[in-house]
Amino acid sequence: MPIKLTDFMLNKDVPIPLYYQFKVILLEKIRSGELAEAECLPTEMTFVAELGISRSTLRQAFNELVNEGYLVREKGKGTFVSKPKVDEGFFQKLDSFNHEMNLKGLKPGTKVLSLAALPGRADVNRQLGLRDDEKLILLSRIRMADDEPLIYLETWLPYMPFASILDVDFTTESLYQVLEERFHSRVERAVRKIEAVGATSLEASMLGVKPGAPVCLVRSTAYLADGTAIEHSIARYRGDRNQFTVELVR
Repeated sequence: MPIKLTDFMLNKDVPIPLYYQFKVILLEKIRSGELAEAECLPTEMTFVAELGISRSTLRQAFNELVNEGYLVREKGKGTFVSKPKVDEGFFQKLDSFNHEMNLKGLKPGTKVLSLAALPGRADVNRQLGLRDDEKLILLSRIRMADDEPLIYLETWLPYMPFASILDVDFTTESLYQVLEERFHSRVERAVRKIEAVGATSLEASMLGVKPGAPVCLVRSTAYLADGTAIEHSIARYRGDRNQFTVELVR
C-alpha cells in the first residue's frame, strides 16, 4: 500500500524534535504492518517538499531507523522496509534454537566453525566452577534463520565428563538434547547477562554486517538441578535482525 504523506502530521509548536516525530510515525507504520517488507519509501526530496522539513531532519530519522534495522538503503535504488526482526524468547524460557525458529515458521540452520578440546581459560573456568588448568571444549557456531546469519555463538563445556561430545555433528544435533540423552545432564536453569556492543571485525564477518554495527552480547551460564554449572556461552546477536521479549508479572 503506497505511503500516505498526509499521515505524517508534524507539530512544529512542541519541543519534541521533528526528526523524532517523523521517526515515531514511520516506525509505527512498519511495526503495524502498514508498510510491508521490501516496500520502497518515497524519495527524500518528496518528504522534504511535502512535509516542509529539512533534508538533515529527514536523514537523521532515516539513519536511526537504518541503524536499528527497520530500514535498508540500496545504492541507486532507494530506501526500503527491512525484514521483520526475529523476536527471541530466550530470556523467558530454556528452549533450543531450532525448536524456537520452527515455531516461528523459519528454517533453522547451523554452521559449525569449530569443535575442539582446549586448555583452560581462567574467565570461563571460573564461570564453570573449574580449576584454571582444567581442559575445556569449545563449540563455535553460526545460527541461521532462512539461511540468514543471526547469531555468532561460542559455547564452552568442561572437558570431563563431556569428552566424547567431540564426535557429535552439531550441524544437525541440539546441544541440550545431546547433553540430556547422551550424558544424562539436563539443564534446569540459566543465568544470562546482556549488553549492547559494536561488532568487532571478526564478529562482523561472521554475521554479515559492517564492523561497529550494533550487536547484543549475551553471556549465559547453564546449571543442572543440583547447581552444577555445565555450560558457558558467549553469543553475539545481530542488532538489526533480533529483538527480545521479556514478560514481567507482579
